[in-house]
Amino acid sequence: MTTQLAAVRPLADSTLRGRTVDQLRKLIVSGELSAGSRLTEMQLAEALGISRGPLREAIRELVDIGLVVSKPYKGLFVRDITLKDLNELYSLRTALEQFAFRQCWDKRDAASIEDLRQRNVALSKTIVDGSDPDEAIQRELDLHSWCYELSDHQLLQQSWNRMKPNLQFYFAMHQQAHGRKGPLRQAHDTYIELACGDDIEAMIRHLDDHMRQGLEKTKSFITGP
Repeated sequence: MTTQLAAVRPLADSTLRGRTVDQLRKLIVSGELSAGSRLTEMQLAEALGISRGPLREAIRELVDIGLVVSKPYKGLFVRDITLKDLNELYSLRTALEQFAFRQCWDKRDAASIEDLRQRNVALSKTIVDGSDPDEAIQRELDLHSWCYELSDHQLLQQSWNRMKPNLQFYFAMHQQAHGRKGPLRQAHDTYIELACGDDIEAMIRHLDDHMRQGLEKTKSFITGP
């Protein structure tokens, strides 16, 4: 734990809870606070240079979004992920996004298609820069949010928002499994082309392939050789 906390830097006094959440999330996403590792309030408060009050508020938020787990009588731990978690996430994410595209397909227009292209441009810039894996994850989530937002389906959007913390953690492990700070720059080229095209069934078929990419490697990463 001492080695992992070497990357933590003291925070300024302003917006302590939000800044604490942001820094801890980035450390978890980057793998500097590894999956399954135990967190102690005293060590974290000392490393961040803050009191335990705002730290506890930040930890509660991280627990709520699913990146930290509080185990009774054991303590706080960085979220871990199992093969069952990966399989469930893959199957549900695929089904939801396929449904989202069926719902949004006829709602597409020039403005919404340009919006999708610009989201991909923003993701590509972050990937090329390569300095912020957390930003790359946020940009990738923003790209995939497009079809849910355009669907105008409230329950579907709620399901997507509940799934985001799990996806954030999966993307972090996916990056670590591939030894890089984001997806490949061209990883979404076919996705964008089909999303802007005329063949909904081709888009639906591609989603299954797109979601499957990297799944087996990520599974190998968490189970070891």
